[in-house]
Amino acid sequence: MAQKMTDEEWRAFVSHGTRTGKLSTVRADGSPHVAPIWFLLDGDDLIFNTGKDTVKGRNLARDGRVALCVDDDRPPYAYVVLRGRARISEDLDELRLWAGRIGGRYMGEERAEEFGARNGVPGELLVRVRIEKVLAEASVSD
Repeated sequence: MAQKMTDEEWRAFVSHGTRTGKLSTVRADGSPHVAPIWFLLDGDDLIFNTGKDTVKGRNLARDGRVALCVDDDRPPYAYVVLRGRARISEDLDELRLWAGRIGGRYMGEERAEEFGARNGVPGELLVRVRIEKVLAEASVSD
């Protein structure tokens, strides 16, 4: 039977290694859009960056509601779903800092600066989502 994760457990789970998140945003017609993202946690916020002119960038500018799913696809399976509202920033210093940190997580610290420079530029958005709801279960198949 699935076991509910504690706050400490779900935070460790989503921060482990290079697990990507599957981000759901709301299209103009109300339908969902899902895209994989790289992300980090910062306290009670989920942080990622995206292009201003991407589908998710446009969706977030219009409607900040999001859900993010992070899962382990190996038995006994586990997942975390985070819901909240996005706040967008185009501050280049902040964007470059977080783009570097995110790049370091997924590509290794030796490439953090490269990804900060690549993704911390005009036309990119820094997205900070205040986590409002968490659903987190481990040992789903037990």
